[in-house]
This record gives sequence, C-alpha cells and structure tokens, in this order.
Amino acid sequence: MNSIPVVEIESSTELKTKTTQTTCPYCGVGCGVTAHVTPTISGSKVTVEGDANHLSNFGKLCIKGSNLADTLGLETRLLQPMLGRKDQREDTSWDTAVSSIANKFQQCIDQYGRDSIAFYVSGQLLTEDYYVVNKFVKGYLGTANIDTNSRLCMSSAVAAHKRAFGEDLVPASYEDFEHTDMVVLVGSNTAWCHPVLYQRIMKAKEQRDLFVVVVDPRFTSTCEAADLHLPILPGQDVALFNGLLQYLWKNSHADQEFIAQHTQGLEQALVQSEAESPIQEVAQRTGIAVEKLQTFYQKFAETEKVMTLFSMGVNQSSQGVNKANSIINCHLLTGKIGKLGAAPFSMTGQPNAMGGREVGGLANMLAAHLDLENPGHQQLVQNFWQSPYIAKQAGLKAVDLFQAVESGKIKAIWIMATNPVVSLPDADQVKHALEKCEFVVVSDICQDTDTTQYADVLLPALGWGEKDGTVTNSERRISRQHAFLDAPGEAKADWWAISQVAQKMGFTGFDFNNSHDIFLEHVRLSAEQNSDLSQRSETPYFRYFNLQGLSNLTAQEYDELDPVQWPVWDKHQDAKSVTRLFAQGQFSHADGKAKFIATTAIDPVNLVSSEYPLILNTGRIRDQWHTMSRTGLSANLSTHRAEPYCEIHPHDALKYGIKDDELVEVKSQWGNCVLRATVSDNIRRGQVFAPIHWNDQVASDARIGKVVNPVVDAISGEPEFKHTPVIIHPFYSQWQGVFYVRQGFEKIVQPSIEATVWWTKITTSKAIRYELADRKKFSYTTEHLKELLPFQDESFEWLNLEDQTAHISHSVILQGGHVIASLYIAPKALLPDRDWVASLFKRERLSAMHRKALLAGQPMSMANNEGSLVCSCFKVGKNRIIETIKTKNITDEKQVTACLKAGGNCGSCLPEIRGLIKTCQLETVE
Repeated sequence: MNSIPVVEIESSTELKTKTTQTTCPYCGVGCGVTAHVTPTISGSKVTVEGDANHLSNFGKLCIKGSNLADTLGLETRLLQPMLGRKDQREDTSWDTAVSSIANKFQQCIDQYGRDSIAFYVSGQLLTEDYYVVNKFVKGYLGTANIDTNSRLCMSSAVAAHKRAFGEDLVPASYEDFEHTDMVVLVGSNTAWCHPVLYQRIMKAKEQRDLFVVVVDPRFTSTCEAADLHLPILPGQDVALFNGLLQYLWKNSHADQEFIAQHTQGLEQALVQSEAESPIQEVAQRTGIAVEKLQTFYQKFAETEKVMTLFSMGVNQSSQGVNKANSIINCHLLTGKIGKLGAAPFSMTGQPNAMGGREVGGLANMLAAHLDLENPGHQQLVQNFWQSPYIAKQAGLKAVDLFQAVESGKIKAIWIMATNPVVSLPDADQVKHALEKCEFVVVSDICQDTDTTQYADVLLPALGWGEKDGTVTNSERRISRQHAFLDAPGEAKADWWAISQVAQKMGFTGFDFNNSHDIFLEHVRLSAEQNSDLSQRSETPYFRYFNLQGLSNLTAQEYDELDPVQWPVWDKHQDAKSVTRLFAQGQFSHADGKAKFIATTAIDPVNLVSSEYPLILNTGRIRDQWHTMSRTGLSANLSTHRAEPYCEIHPHDALKYGIKDDELVEVKSQWGNCVLRATVSDNIRRGQVFAPIHWNDQVASDARIGKVVNPVVDAISGEPEFKHTPVIIHPFYSQWQGVFYVRQGFEKIVQPSIEATVWWTKITTSKAIRYELADRKKFSYTTEHLKELLPFQDESFEWLNLEDQTAHISHSVILQGGHVIASLYIAPKALLPDRDWVASLFKRERLSAMHRKALLAGQPMSMANNEGSLVCSCFKVGKNRIIETIKTKNITDEKQVTACLKAGGNCGSCLPEIRGLIKTCQLETVE
C-alpha cells in the first residue's frame, strides 16, 4: 500500500466524487495511478495511489509518484496567456496570442525562409500533443527544426536501435526481468531513477538465484544489493563490452546458428574490437580489476538468460551510440535476444519519451517510425497528411538548435513543457540565445521558470491532472492518461494551441475536437503501407510500430483503453499479453537481419588537464524530477536531499581543501556554480558528482547545466553529461545562516533573501526555508534586521538574541501567537536542527517554552534527533535507523521495516537502508 498525500484544490466548480485511472508523469516506467477526487467546502481533495491492475507497476508507486497530490496546487501556475518579456509582461487573450504567433511565423517564412522557425518540445507532452506539433512543423511549416528534451536522455539509444535492428525498438518487457537469470545494469542508478522497476528486480532476486551486476563509476544505492559492482572509468563502456565480445567469441560462446540466419556484419565488429581482446588491456582502459572483469565475462557467457538494462550513463556521452551498440553486439553474438528473460533493454528517462519517438519527435525522424530523409517515406507522410510541404532533411538537434538561435539563424522558437535554460549543457549559452532571439513562445504550467522569463508570448498549458491522451512507457506499453481535474483559468491543451495557430495561418487538417480524433489519425498513419510479420515481404515500408488493431476505436473504447503493448496488429489482441519482439528472428532491416555495428573504444572528447583536473558526472536523485518545477512544491520530497550538492572523494577533498558539508565552487571552461560538498568514498578519486535539478528559482547559483560540457555524440547529437573536466574550490563566506518564513509571506521577503551572495530555497510543510551565506562583513543587529525584513507593523512581535563577538544573531517574528519567521546567523556548527525548527511552524500556538527554545535555536530537550531523512514516507531519519540496527542487531532491511516502518511503503529507501546495515556490520567487525 502506498502513502496517500492529500492536497485541496480550490475550485469554483463543485467536483463530484470520482475515481480516475491515469498514469504517472515522471520516469519512463509508466506506472498506473488511481486518483480520487472528493468535494470539500473549499474546493476538492485529491488523493493518489498506485493502480493495482496496471501491468507496469501492479499498484506500486515510488516516493515521487506517491506524493503527486502535493504538486497540484495553483500557487505557481500560469493561468492566462501573456505578452511581453518578464519585466513588461501583460495579460492577453488567446486570440491575440495566437494571432501574434501566426503573424510572426508567417513573417519569418516570408522574410527568412522556413528553417528560420524552430520548436523545442518535451517528453512531458502526451502522444497526441506530440503528434500535432510534429505534423504542423514537418508537414505544414515545412522544416524539421523541431527537437525534444528527449534528445538529452535517449537519442543515442534510438540511433543504436536503428543501426542494429533497422527500427527504434526496445525488444523486451518488464516481465522479462522476472524470468531472467542475470541482470546487468549499465549507467543506471535504477534504485533512484526507476524505483518501481528496481523493486521488481529485487523481488525476483529474493525469489531465486538472480545475479545482478552494476556498471557505474559511483557506488550508488543500486549497488547495495548487487552481486558485482564494476566501477568503470567514465566513458569506457565501449572498451568493456568490446572486451566482452572478444571474450565470448574466443571462448566459443557465440550462437553460430543465430548469427548465420539472423545477423550480418560480425567480422568487421570483431576486427574493430580486437584491441580489447586481452583482458588486461580492458582492465587498464576501464579501471576495473581483472578479477572482476573475468567474473563478469564468464557469468555473462555461461548464463542463458541475460537482461542488460542501459540508461543515461550509456546514452549521455560523446560515444553514446557506440556504447549502446557495443552492448547490443554482445546479445546478438550469443543469441540472447527475442527470448523470455534475454534482451538488451534501453530504459528511458521520461514518461512519454517513447511516445515522442512514435510520432517523429526528434529532428531527424518522421512520424510512425518513418525515415525523414527517405523520399518514399516523405511522400507517404505528405500524402497521408495532405500537407502543402514536407521536411526533406534533418533539422537541428538540441545543442545545435540553440547555437543557431544565438547566431541569428533561428528567428523564432516555440518551447513547450521544458526548461532548457536549466537542463541543456553550457546552459548560459541557451540563456544568451533566448535573450537575443527575435521571438520566443513558451508553453508551460508555471509562470516563472528560468526559461519563461525570455518569452515574448507565454501560453498556459494543462498540468498532469488536467491532461487527456496517451503515453507510451519504456516497454512500449501505451496507457491512457485521463484528466481528473478541470482546467484552471484559461489553460489549454498543447495540441489545441498548435491547432489554433495552424488554422490562423490558413492550414487545413487541424480541426481536431479532442484527443480521440488525434489518436485515431496517429493510429492510421502507423498502419499506412504497413503490415504484420506474416505479410512483411509484401509491404515496402514494414515497421513493427503498427497500431492497426486500434484504428476503429470509438470514443468510449478510447476512453476505456487498457494499457497495451505495441505492435497491435489485431483489434482482438489481449491487452494483458506481453509482446516480445524478434522471437522469430525477424528484424526491421530490409533483409530481415540484425546488424553487428563495429565500435571502437575512444576516450572522451575533453580530457582532464592541470587547469581542470577532475571529471564531473551529473544525474538525478531519488526524490526530485528534472528542474523541480513540480517536485519542488512538495515538502515531503524536499527532505531527502534538501540542498544542491556535489560528491567528492575524501582524498580529493583533502587535496583541494574541501570540508564535508561546506560550500564549494565547481568550475569548468563553460561556467561555474556553488554547491554543498558531500565527502564520500562512494565516488572514485578524480571524480565529482552533482545532481541536475536545482534552478535559479530555488537557488542562487546551482544550475549545474551551465558547467556541463556541450560536446555531443556525432551520430545522435546527445550531449556529454557524464564527463566534464572541472576544478573545485572552497567557497568562502563571512557568515552562514538559515531563515524560515511561513508560507504566504515568502514573496515579501524574497528581495532581501536574494540579495545575499548564496542562497537555496527549500519547501517544508508550513514554511519556506532558506539556507544563506554571504561575503559581506557580519553586521546583523536587530535594527538592521528590522530594516531588512518587512515585518514592521505593530501586529508583529520580535524576539532577538545577539552576540556580535561570536557572530551570532537570532531573530524570531511572531504574529497572533504563530511563528511567522525565524532567522539564525551563527557559525555553522551552532545553527539549529532544521527539521526541529520546521516542526514549530506546524503548531497552532507556541508555548513559553517553545518561544525560548526557538529563540535559543535548540530544543529544551537535547535528545538525539532523527538525522537526515532516509524514509520520506514515514519520516524516519538516518540516526534512528542506525540506532535501531545496532541495538537490535539487525541484519536485514525487512527487520528495519518491522521495527520502524521505514521501507514498508514505496520501497525507494530500501537500498539506502541496506547500505546502513552494511556500514554498521563493518563497524562491528572493526
């Protein structure tokens, strides 16, 4: 059972009590969600839980999914169209906004040509939104300058699939992880980034002898339950898997019959990987001990059923496509593909990255898995759309696209459901590009993001609970996403906004009434000149992506559509069946065979130097999502890792003068940011890790994207997020502090807070917390603070404690017995326990003892606190878990759950609990 956070949504329209099946808007697992909406006096109450009948999660949700209700409030929402950039912005009507866009687009076409317009969209779009925008851009504007933030997470896998299989196909299903004998997790902190699938793998491991290998430079939570961790040097995955290919071949583990009947190109792949034939050479290149390599290679060779899951650590690389193909090569060589429990498996990052691939969401793709630069495919799509133009050459990929914006080649850009000023590499370049761009349109649910401030036209989009359509997860399962809330204000579906602009420009073919209309057109295009396997020889443009069986759905059938895997060749296909591709050895290349792709191990493009001697690796954390515009609203999700941070090895910390939990500056040749240091031996020497989530709305200087290396894979255009040469320095300040202000008052204190040189903003249940640091001389007297903070009328009561010599200043502001704000400036070791202070804001009225304690900055009782939060569901901290492990001699995470409930809900914290048990056991041994 999952925890059920509650949020009340203010609404002028009374909602009937209803239960709606929908899908989670976060990662690529694609979990089913059940949303309950109940009327209340002030509006409505929403609760969420996992959908027990959905085949992707069977009722399980991770901590982010469990707290979806926290993200549905309207406090940050954009509720009407607006014109003008941030400082001159005014409300406007949809008609005016649409006319402005249509007129500017036509002007750009007339004056500069079709390629002067670009779109940058998102894996957050539903398939129906994705389909309409791609139809508009590629078939009517006549340019392929439309790319998606999915370019940043899985485009390397797309290119690898097309090279090997002839089509962008993930051949397996989640069910395969329950039947395999070996799981290899490559470049994936699955426990944090795809927790529900990870828990499914762990359950399978409990039930039988499942061997788990993790290939990752860091020792992450995913490694806690692994049988083998291979701490590879960044960028050396091709060497690792080329070495495996050579080992398999030279030790007679190749499936010769499968190779002969169903593949081509092996000889060249073996020649290109010959340099990795000696295992000692692989060890030197990868930094992995020979003994570990031998264990991995032998286990892979001897195990019939192997699933290799690869994710961002493979894809986000200047060698991402070759990395993925080197993995696929090993499965082709051994015939470990198209069988129950055996396949390479690309795990996508976003909820509808796969749906975007179906409709040609990337700049080098056409809809329905057709090729953009194939004249026959161009004609097929143009005829189907009856469109006036069709894009005939690949458009600009994400990084190149924003460089073209800055150079002036792109005159107008429309950004939908994404925040590139935070998420792209060399992110300040994106900022400069948008500053210079003639015309910027942004569709978003949030009024203020790092990107929306550059919009000339700002359009209010629908949020998760208001959207209606479909999404496709990483196992090719199409699920319905149903709206369970009314659209607030004037928010509209993205497909509707595009259709309005298209019609205003005089284009026909955009008279869609609803998502059902769009879905049926999308389905019919997937089946156009296509067939099932039995007729593929008669079909010139065969694709496995075929939804023919859904082509005649009524509106009611569409509304009630059960989650189903494609291909759907037959309308009678059982939605609960699992479709495993390539079971008959039939691939999508014209000859029906798969291709081995020759790959060469190459070092990352930018190597470390004396100026930038460390390697920065970036990624996600457990409780946050992308740029935090949603998850940042949840107090529950802000407790696990509250501040922007970076991990560094103890030896490197000593070398560069870094202290644990102190501020540091991380700098590359592209930019710099300030983070909190976490000294950890879970990371290799010479490396630094930082999360991607923090933005300028929640921190003064924590956008790691502006530091990241903008080099891209030559084939896929996917950026190198895992290998940026950096230097790290202590960030010196005169003082540090922590400030709490009750929610509702934060906007009036924001100017004062943001005047400090460093700050970060954290949501708690009743208050906003700011961590602060400044280089100004300490001078915070009571008089100065009263001038600084806008709580000066007689209704506010001030409590103050000062010691200028010790650099201590405590101020507490009360109103009507409630604590409104509290500010603590002191040496870091003397700052109060954050969770304790936050808890006092929950009290209806403070007692005299609480007032004294709050002013003193410490509770009257000095009992041990919880420590940093591990279990967000049940609010169990690290200190209490460690104490329980030691006092009860615990050896298994289930015992911790039995004692404290921790790990007993979503399971996201179980890997961390396993790590704490191991640490305690090591201490006992020592």
